[in-house]
Amino acid sequence: MIRQEVVVQMDAGLDTRPIALLVQVASQFRAETSIESGNRHVNAKSIMGMMTLGLTEGDEVTIVTSGADEQEAMERVASFLRTGK
Repeated sequence: MIRQEVVVQMDAGLDTRPIALLVQVASQFRAETSIESGNRHVNAKSIMGMMTLGLTEGDEVTIVTSGADEQEAMERVASFLRTGK
């Protein structure tokens, strides 16, 4: 299991379209991937779960990955939250 703190640095924050893209990124990997914000912990592969976080630019979150390709999943999800790509 890997944990990494990331500051959301996307200008538009995470509204519906960026969340859908984030879910697509996380879903490319077999690793279980979740995002923690405050006391909330959601599956990064769940659009509904991610929507409940209401993330905006400047929010600090913790990404948690676990599984065979956890390192690659961590790198891609963290990169997406930092850049939107």
